[in-house]
Amino acid sequence: MSVGVAPHPDRSGDRRRVAAWALWDWSTQPFSSVILTFVFTALYLTTDAFLPARIAALPQTDPRYVAAIAGLTSGLGLANTIAGVAIALVAPVLGQRSDRSGRRKLSLAITTYLLVASMLALFAVRPEPGFFFALGVGLIALGSVFSEIAGVSYNAMLVQVSTPATIGRISGLGWGFGYLGGIVALVIVIVANSAGWFGLPTDDGLPFRVVAVGCAIWAVIFSLPIFLSVPDLPPPPADRPRLGILASYAKLGRDVVRLWREARTTFWFLLASAVFRDGLAGVFAYGAVIASAVFGFGFMQVVLFGVAANLVAGVSTIISGRLDDRVGPRAVIIGSLIGLLVAGTAVFALRDAGDAAFWVFGLLLCVFVGPAQAASRSFLARIAPAGAEGEVFGLYATTGRAASFLSPALWSLLIALLGATYWGILGILVVLAAGLVLMLFVRLPPEARR
Repeated sequence: MSVGVAPHPDRSGDRRRVAAWALWDWSTQPFSSVILTFVFTALYLTTDAFLPARIAALPQTDPRYVAAIAGLTSGLGLANTIAGVAIALVAPVLGQRSDRSGRRKLSLAITTYLLVASMLALFAVRPEPGFFFALGVGLIALGSVFSEIAGVSYNAMLVQVSTPATIGRISGLGWGFGYLGGIVALVIVIVANSAGWFGLPTDDGLPFRVVAVGCAIWAVIFSLPIFLSVPDLPPPPADRPRLGILASYAKLGRDVVRLWREARTTFWFLLASAVFRDGLAGVFAYGAVIASAVFGFGFMQVVLFGVAANLVAGVSTIISGRLDDRVGPRAVIIGSLIGLLVAGTAVFALRDAGDAAFWVFGLLLCVFVGPAQAASRSFLARIAPAGAEGEVFGLYATTGRAASFLSPALWSLLIALLGATYWGILGILVVLAAGLVLMLFVRLPPEARR
């Protein structure tokens, strides 16, 4: 089984195509930064705007109010759990089918614009309990499914715009563009908020609903270049048999066994990356919670920290791409995980040192998150069996989702057992440490180092 970056027609390192590919990360980042993390979900959907009026009027310390807010956040979590199961079930098969059909770009277009439709539909989510809350979390869960599946085709297309000598820096460029896109989107939200939402009425959640529409329009505009400039796979052989859905799952099972037998490095890397990527996700998922609950950050501090976090992560990721090509993705991943453990330990140890400590070490955490993510994608692209990149990146999405309970479970368990939010930091560190240990046993094959 051949591995590494397989030859691809018309792949000449064309900067226009590279930029077009990287802009897709920029185009979809507001869904993650603005809708999922900092604005729509955190400041609108899981607030008392979606509670019955008699509960919303209670003091925020009232147990009934606290329980009602917890019900909203757990409802969001349930929807995301269902989305994760859906992704785990369909991502590898859809990636496999796009490989066989030679139509990765079509698959990317369909799922990208289904994500756009999900964001547009969020305009209908009014601040009322019951149906509208369920509609909101349902649309966000659907958007997560479409975003993850689109990412399978997008990641697989990395080998269509890079060469063995440039794959690391181009992967880093894509992640970096994504972070920078998140910065610009968050800054626009901050400016709009500071300007009183430019006169929009605020009593019907209209600013947040308009923000969701803005994210959808953003995605449409900046995703166009990849569809116009990046070539698709060559047409498949005319005699290649077409597989139905059940046959595709049967083939998936056979291919997993084949990975174990013939591409052991790929198999073990999928396992190791599933663990450490869940730790990376935990850093961003709970970073705002740590800032607020442990270090006392207010609303504007949290959003400004989000801007700074995306900036630091974006710049470090772009820079680390060149390091990836020089020393290899494995070294970048291991170095980043060590840096994360050091910075995370400092955040935990300095929890009583004031907000300056979190600004320093929280941002230091962000320095290492992006490089680990980008190098992980580069590593897999280098070792994926030639011609099966979409299927392997589908497995990448699946294994990531299969382990996605680790950080939330340890975060919740330690807080529940020990009675304070800061203990949850240790849960994330345990996951990162486990991923580091597993990664130490993964080696890049000599034929993939060229």
